[in-house]
Amino acid sequence: MKAVLFLLGLLLATALFAADPRGVGLAQENVAIDEKTAAVIRGALKYLASEQQANGSWIEHNEKYVTAMTGYTLLAFMATGNLPGEGEYGKVVANGARFLTDSVQADGTYDPRHMGQYMYGHGVATIALAELYGQTKSAEFRPKLEKAVKIILGSQNAEGGWRYSPRVGDADISVTVLQVVALRAAKNAGLDVSQESIERAVQYVHSCYDDGSGGFCYQPRQRAPGFARTAAAIYSLQVCGRYDDPKVASGATYLTKETCIAGKHKGEWFTYGHFYAAPAMYMIGGETWEKWYNSIKKFLLDQVKRKGDTAYWDKDLDPRTPGPVYTTAVFTTVLAMPYHYMPLYQR
Repeated sequence: MKAVLFLLGLLLATALFAADPRGVGLAQENVAIDEKTAAVIRGALKYLASEQQANGSWIEHNEKYVTAMTGYTLLAFMATGNLPGEGEYGKVVANGARFLTDSVQADGTYDPRHMGQYMYGHGVATIALAELYGQTKSAEFRPKLEKAVKIILGSQNAEGGWRYSPRVGDADISVTVLQVVALRAAKNAGLDVSQESIERAVQYVHSCYDDGSGGFCYQPRQRAPGFARTAAAIYSLQVCGRYDDPKVASGATYLTKETCIAGKHKGEWFTYGHFYAAPAMYMIGGETWEKWYNSIKKFLLDQVKRKGDTAYWDKDLDPRTPGPVYTTAVFTTVLAMPYHYMPLYQR
C-alpha cells in the first residue's frame, strides 16, 4: 500500500511540475534567487512603478522613446510574474499594456510621436505585446499584435534583415534581432508567422558572423565584432530554435572573453548588450549560465543605488543609456530570469 501511495505521489508531483511553465529548465541549472537579490528586485519594481506616467507609459530622456521604454519596462514586470490584473503590480501592467495597444495605429505602426529610430522601438514594443497576448490570450491584444507583426513581415529585406524605417531597405544586426524575437514571440503566442521569414532572418544573422573571432559584426563584413552585437546575434538564433547552432557556441565563447561584467567592464553598450546576453546564456544553461548569472548578479548588486525602499541603476553605470528607467528595467529582467516566468526564454 505504501508503495502504491508513493507512486501516486510521484506521478502527481511530476504532473504538477510539467504543468508549470516556470519548471522548464529547472533540472538543467542550479541558479536560484537569494533574498538579497530578491530585495533588490522588489525595490527596482517599486522604482519602476513610481515612474509610470498617468497614461500608463514610461518616459526616458524624451518622448521620442516612450513606446520602447514602455516595452522594456513591461518586460521587467512580466519577468517577475506580473500580468494585467495579476500580481502585486497587475494594475501597473494593465495600464502599461493599455498604453501600448492604444499606440498601435490603423496601419500597424506605433504612434510616430513616440518612436525615435522607428523599427527599434517597434520591435521592443511588439515583443512585449506578444508576451502579453501569449500569457493572457486577451482578445484586446491580438488584433493590435497582428497589425504590428504585419509591419515587420512587410519590411524584411531580400537578405532577411531589417533597418530603422518600416520599409524594405538595408539591414543591421541590432534592429534585426528585435524583429526576429518579436516574430518568434508572436508565433509562440499562436499567430500565423511564416517560417520562411524566420529562416531568412537566420540567414541574415549568419551573414554577420566573423570567422576569425567567433563573434558577430554590425552588418555583414562591416565593423568589428562586438559584445552587444554578438549577444544579440546568438540570442536571435536561439529564439529561432537554433540552440545547437555551432555559431551560438562560438558566440558564447566570444562573450565570455569579451564580457563587460565584473572587473572587465568596458562601458560599450553595457545595458543594451546584457539585455541579449543574459537570455542567451540562460538558454545555454548549465555551468555556462550559472557562472554568467552569478558574475553579473554580483556586479549589479554592487552597483545598485538606493533611495528609500526603491532600487535603481543610473547612467553612471552605462553612459550610453538614456537613463535609469531603461537601465533599471533591463537589469531587473536580467536578475529575475531564474524565476522562469518568461515563456520566450524557455527552450
